[in-house]
Amino acid sequence: MDTITLNIPHLNSEAFKELCQVNKSLRLERASTGEVLIMPPTYPWTGKKNFGIAGQLWVWIDRTGLGIGFDSSTGFTLPNGAVYSPDASWVSNQKWDTLTPTQQEEEFSPLAPDFVVELRSSSDSLKKLREKMQEYIDNGVRLGWLIDPKNKTVEIYRNGQDVEVLKSPTTLSGEDILPGFELNLNKVW
Repeated sequence: MDTITLNIPHLNSEAFKELCQVNKSLRLERASTGEVLIMPPTYPWTGKKNFGIAGQLWVWIDRTGLGIGFDSSTGFTLPNGAVYSPDASWVSNQKWDTLTPTQQEEEFSPLAPDFVVELRSSSDSLKKLREKMQEYIDNGVRLGWLIDPKNKTVEIYRNGQDVEVLKSPTTLSGEDILPGFELNLNKVW
């Protein structure tokens, strides 16, 4: 099952929102070029791993209260106009509180999360995921992890730095972005 890309000229934010509302059963994203990406549901293997990552992140968020976590169904409108739904993400309270209640509740919030995770599934193109990760960083994400369970690698994306590649790590640190957060990758591999 591959992602389907539709080229819909002149699809603005409001039209994309309407497209999502009338197609609630589809998982849609919009590239900054205006292309609409239709993603298939994940297989149970990937969903289990996504759930494990989100669960570990939730425990840290609940313990620290430093921000808000989101699952893979949450869309964010990046500054370049793309609307993406990372597999897991986190926004600091400070950034979240700059949004109006409408932007928090009824729109694809117009901000880049502080932290994102993309988990490569068997149908994902590594090249496209890498491009997406770089786009996140270029639009204000401070820390991003591209986790590839098949190859047991993690690519760490940071603003203003080269991508760091780790082979078979057992843990990942949230660094100073998510202080004290450590993801146990034994539950992902």
